[in-house]
Amino acid sequence: MNPSPRAPTIVDVAAQAGVSIKTVSRVLNHEAGVHEETREQVLKVVAELKYRPKLSARSLAGARSFLIGLLYYDPSAAFVGGVQQGATLRCREAGYHLVVESLDNDAPDIESQVERMLSALRPDGMILAPPICDNPKVLKALRDSNTPCVQMSPGLPDQRSAVVRMDDVQAAEEVTNLLLSLGHRHIGFIRGATDQAASALRYQGFAQAMQAHGLAVEAELVYQGDFTYPSGVEGAHALLSRRQRPTAVFASNDDMALGVLAAAQRLGLAVPADLSIAGFDDSPAASLVWPPLTTVRQPVAAMARAAVDLLIAPDGESGPRVVAHELVVRDSTSALPHAPAGRRRAAIQKA
Repeated sequence: MNPSPRAPTIVDVAAQAGVSIKTVSRVLNHEAGVHEETREQVLKVVAELKYRPKLSARSLAGARSFLIGLLYYDPSAAFVGGVQQGATLRCREAGYHLVVESLDNDAPDIESQVERMLSALRPDGMILAPPICDNPKVLKALRDSNTPCVQMSPGLPDQRSAVVRMDDVQAAEEVTNLLLSLGHRHIGFIRGATDQAASALRYQGFAQAMQAHGLAVEAELVYQGDFTYPSGVEGAHALLSRRQRPTAVFASNDDMALGVLAAAQRLGLAVPADLSIAGFDDSPAASLVWPPLTTVRQPVAAMARAAVDLLIAPDGESGPRVVAHELVVRDSTSALPHAPAGRRRAAIQKA
């Protein structure tokens, strides 16, 4: 039986790249002071040889674990999936591993849970997804252990943490302005979970856009949801049972918007002829339902990649890193049949 082929070593990488072992180590450890051409050559050889350094050896040599942690507690599988995908791919590119942990944000012993996790893994940094990112007990455990962290879309940024976010207010304004441009004036709004900062920010954007057009936010057309599909169904029934029902509903995430869509169809309403519906996130289901959902493409994977970058190669910039979003217009929204022609936008691009 032929022996298994020998795995490439750092010596092999150095020899083929024509550099010293120390230079290879500096490149793999993301240290400064290496010429860009040299760095690219070393990484090219690493890829060609499929060299994978042992995490234990790298940890001892550079006082790193080469582990990045991700803590989350969120009912939206689409959001968590996007974060995991973006963070995993960026970690893999940089020679790190991602460790994903789900925590109950309301657990009384959450601080001790995080302390035990940090003691066992000794990660080089932690990514905190909402609403974990605003949990003071989690932040305290990270501070006490001197573990760097990045808060994703926090409501109360910690001055000692890096922050990655999108502009939820502007995005919600864009959705509301779209509906207003289509002639809608009675617009229902379904708020998200009260423990997530994005909920208040998206409502703020909605309210600002309405006020900018001289329209009051009708309290009876605002429903408190919780970012879940059932709350979207319940919200739709509450809003559509009003004496003067809304002609459009803007839900704070796609899960709730899909609930509105299902409820509207059960009530015999045609979408968008009788009711326009818009969501937020651009989850995979948004383009699969009929009609496909107008929504905001939240750059979840890009935000997660940026969070990893801030942990493995801090850029020294102050303030949050804001990642661009995109308004995606699909067939779930249209102009009111009786809207003045000047208010219609026939040239709107459909995704």
